[in-house]
Amino acid sequence: MGYLEDLGSYFLMLKRSFSGFTKGTVLRELIFKEIDDLVIGSVGIVGFIGFFVGGVITLQTALNLTNPIIPKSLIGYATRQSIILEFAPTFISIIMAGKVGSFITSSIGSMRVTEQIDALEVMGINSLNYLVFPKIVALMFYPFLIAIAMFLAIFGGLLAGVYGGFVTMNEFVQGLQEDFIPFHLAYAFIKTFVFAFILATVPSWHGYYMKGGALEVGKASTKSFVWTSVLIILANYIITQLLLS
Repeated sequence: MGYLEDLGSYFLMLKRSFSGFTKGTVLRELIFKEIDDLVIGSVGIVGFIGFFVGGVITLQTALNLTNPIIPKSLIGYATRQSIILEFAPTFISIIMAGKVGSFITSSIGSMRVTEQIDALEVMGINSLNYLVFPKIVALMFYPFLIAIAMFLAIFGGLLAGVYGGFVTMNEFVQGLQEDFIPFHLAYAFIKTFVFAFILATVPSWHGYYMKGGALEVGKASTKSFVWTSVLIILANYIITQLLLS
């Protein structure tokens, strides 16, 4: 019954988030602030992880393809498929659940502890629209981060493969172009939009409905990361079944 109650409060939160809109000028400023905090502020870590993990994927693929009969272009092909289908949209989203999700939960949870949310309600402001809606809109730009991760991961893989002596540049690029299915890219970005919605709403729910003091804010952030990661993995499985099976 507790899970059903939580699920009901989550959907009620979504309903309130999309109603009773805050003044347009205020909401616009909030959205730009959230874009800066959640999206622009994450470019560095996403780029760093994407570049080096792309290199690791290429190295591991090359080290396991020791049969001389197998063409070297397969290294580029395997790197591209791994990055586009799973690494960039899913792996990066789980990392972002720790960075962005914990930030959202702790910031809203701190406002709950210090009674700032109660103050917003007293002033006649829909606190859920004021706090949650800008985060949802901001994270609709999340695919921009995933596109950067894809590009840098493939670039990192290219450098690792070429300068590691495992594959020539022409062979790697040939592998990138082999049997490319444009729908795989669409599939990756469809997943990304779903993950972005989960990243915006699940941590917000944990922060908004938490009870207690400063210690509970930390516990709520940890719980938020766990549930956001679990839901991203479940959503990944369901979307893959629907779109690729």
